[in-house]
Amino acid sequence: MTTLPDLSAFSRRSLLAGWFAAGSTLIGHSILAPVAHASNPHRPLPATPACGEDIGPTRTATEGPFYAQNPPEKRNFRTEQAGLPVTLIGHVLSTSCQPIADAIVDLWHADAHGRYDHHGFNMRGYQRTDAQGRYYFDTIRPAEYAGRTPHYHVKITPPDGRTLTTQLYFPNEPRNELDHLFDSALLMDMHSASDGEIGRFDFVLA
Repeated sequence: MTTLPDLSAFSRRSLLAGWFAAGSTLIGHSILAPVAHASNPHRPLPATPACGEDIGPTRTATEGPFYAQNPPEKRNFRTEQAGLPVTLIGHVLSTSCQPIADAIVDLWHADAHGRYDHHGFNMRGYQRTDAQGRYYFDTIRPAEYAGRTPHYHVKITPPDGRTLTTQLYFPNEPRNELDHLFDSALLMDMHSASDGEIGRFDFVLA
């Protein structure tokens, strides 16, 4: 049995730095790849079903009623609201697992009390993927609210392509199965870090 490294000994910043240092060689592998790669670059890494296993493009989900047009370009939401820190990382990929550069990743979600900002752009913003299709956000874990389990809303728009609208979910949330919109195919890969959580989701665009 393969023993995977314990990410709780690492900060979110160090994990993020390792992930960027590993580069595109680790596309399609698990969130544990930066730590495993740093300790042993030749160690086999467990594959994630995000890409390359014939599961098809990332599933769509409803936009919901709380989207705000023209959000600002930013990646740090943590200055706007206290809560459990989460660094969300991932790639935007084609169905052949090739990175898509300059794709717009638009993220919005409720705050730690389950509320959306309807008058400004707290917990709302976008960024563009880099040359290796990577994105990341520093944010918080949103709270549940009436009828909904904790989730992130995301829109992915590739250059000259069609927008994917979907939602991302946290594993092991008690309300997941009670939420009529919940889709287990949209679960993030979540791990504890020394100063919060780090999650990964790779989007595969049709």
